[in-house]
Amino acid sequence: MAGVDTAPHMGEPRLLNRQLSWLAFNRRVLALAEDTSLPFADRMRFVSIWARNLDEYYQVRIASLRDEAESGWTHVVDDGYTAHEQLDALREVVAHQSLEARHIASTLWRDVAAEGVELHAFDELSVDDQSWLRTYFRDNVFPVLTPIAVDAGQPFPYISTLSLSLGMILVDPATRAERFARVKVPADLIGRHIQVADTNRYVLVEQLIASSLSTLFPVTEVLEVAFFRVTRDADIDVTIDLLDDFDDDLLSAVEMGLRQRRFGAVTRLEIEAGASEALRQILREELDVDEDSIYEISGPVDLASYCDLDPLVEGRPGFVLPTLQAATPALFSEVSGPDELFARLREQDQLVFHPYDSFDLTVEAFIEAAAADPEVQAIKMTLYRTGGDGAIVESLVRAAESGKQVVVVVELKARFDEAANISWARRLETAGVHVSYGFVALKVHAKVCLVVRREGRELRSYCHMGTGNYNSRTAGLYTDIGLFTAEPSFGSDLSQLFNSLTGVHAPVDYEQLFVAPSGLRGRLIGLIELEAEHGSNGRIVMKMNSLVDTEMIEALYAASSAGVRIELIVRGICCLRPGVAGMSENITVRSIVGRYLEHPRAFWFLHGDHAHEAQFLIGSADLMTRNLDRRVEALAPVYDPDCQAQMIEYFETNLRDDRRAWTLAGSGAWSPPDPTGSHEMHVEMHAWRSHL
Repeated sequence: MAGVDTAPHMGEPRLLNRQLSWLAFNRRVLALAEDTSLPFADRMRFVSIWARNLDEYYQVRIASLRDEAESGWTHVVDDGYTAHEQLDALREVVAHQSLEARHIASTLWRDVAAEGVELHAFDELSVDDQSWLRTYFRDNVFPVLTPIAVDAGQPFPYISTLSLSLGMILVDPATRAERFARVKVPADLIGRHIQVADTNRYVLVEQLIASSLSTLFPVTEVLEVAFFRVTRDADIDVTIDLLDDFDDDLLSAVEMGLRQRRFGAVTRLEIEAGASEALRQILREELDVDEDSIYEISGPVDLASYCDLDPLVEGRPGFVLPTLQAATPALFSEVSGPDELFARLREQDQLVFHPYDSFDLTVEAFIEAAAADPEVQAIKMTLYRTGGDGAIVESLVRAAESGKQVVVVVELKARFDEAANISWARRLETAGVHVSYGFVALKVHAKVCLVVRREGRELRSYCHMGTGNYNSRTAGLYTDIGLFTAEPSFGSDLSQLFNSLTGVHAPVDYEQLFVAPSGLRGRLIGLIELEAEHGSNGRIVMKMNSLVDTEMIEALYAASSAGVRIELIVRGICCLRPGVAGMSENITVRSIVGRYLEHPRAFWFLHGDHAHEAQFLIGSADLMTRNLDRRVEALAPVYDPDCQAQMIEYFETNLRDDRRAWTLAGSGAWSPPDPTGSHEMHVEMHAWRSHL
């Protein structure tokens, strides 16, 4: 069969390596920066996203692998790698990608300069420009700098994670004694790119600081200066023992974990190429970092902020794509008030596809209407990553202050959002909201909201279940799907789910929802096996961020061997090997990242001509072991015929895309899309949603 790899040899791994698959995903993100159909700032933004993804990878995944390797753990994982072998392979791939990223960024900056936004080295500027910058430094930069020189009375300073620093060797003119000094670059306070007067020329703030060291160290000689950056282990391990120390107060335990995170072990040291061995040795010893974790950087350190063009091109046409004009579904259009909105929801279910459908005029409007409606008795919802503007939180506060029963399950352990979630949780508690913090061993990742309304002598439930967070900012950056329904069985299921989250966590027999960790795994495998029973008449289409779980992959292999046609759309990690004879010849895998960083988890099971038996699911769970066994997740079936028709169109649009879709071979190699292809998913989706 064309396009089918040979069967694995005896003992050859049946899975692709998870870590290498993640790096391949990040390379697909970087590839969008090479897409000449996108404007400069959008392309540069993908370089920045690539770099930030890699930062987080070193904060979490590399830290975990290094712990395994240093502990002497030699277990070979299912893909055939030990921890040591994975680290060696990852370093090689990262080094290669970093060179590619810097080449792309350098090329983009040259193109941007030709369009009127110029980035210069300080030494390239005229005497007048340099004079202006020195005055700017004196007034705006110097006051916030803290130069620290290490000696007997001043120990080596704490270096915070992901902060850019100048490392120096100073020489005392009298004694010729050398000492180390450090200056932290306050780019988060004053910006990375400094505009020169009112021109179109910019200079990096660290170069401005480096050119002014005589002001910072007036009585010493600067023998050497090099930029460096540290990445630390950022994982927070909230254990039962830690919780015991805080009398079962999860919030306090997470706060302690946040304080401990600041001092996590160094997992990466980036240092400017050309730094002396003496300077490297000081940093290596003081930061307790091994040589394999040191990366020499040719060019600017911290590519993420270096490639952030947005503040520089604001108001300049042609540098960014036009703002997406989100549609408003008819059900939410021209609504006179809560009575009419809830009446419409009683009549029909509604699917929303963000960002093509407005988040604030659908999800936020639903919660705002519930908060304002005197007939609403209770609002219950989960919050994993809250929005920066807090519109939903403020609606919940108003609801609680008006006497409604408001319950919010805040996931304090949402990585890198812990501090923000703690702040929102306290705001909610102060207003009288019943706030639950979930569980120590399980993250609450489900995206669900329940509104209970009195209508005559009855209580009726209105539900929203989605694939993305209740966060207005990310709703404009990522694609996601949400379902609104007033079907009573969904309301009953959500009531039981929230009772389980806030009361005693116990298994529940849900009528409609597929909920992890209790039943989601088994019910999904049951649907896969049902298609296998139909053999070549069976079909499975799945869209997700990651496919890692071994049991799920083996179930898909078995279905493929039974003849089922399986089409997988996996944005990120995929450990399944597609197209391998005798194992997965009926499975194809494509990946679409896209301008809006595809985020939905959606599943479609159908067999033959039995369209009425087709099963559609949307929700929060990827097919990863952590999602299936160590998180509270929820998948919701889609029953309404109009909504099912929209889901079919959504899947088919994904499967038609030949301009953004990469394809995976059984070897693990990804083939890029044809840039001249005739379809582009986000353009089709926008046109389709606007038409509806």
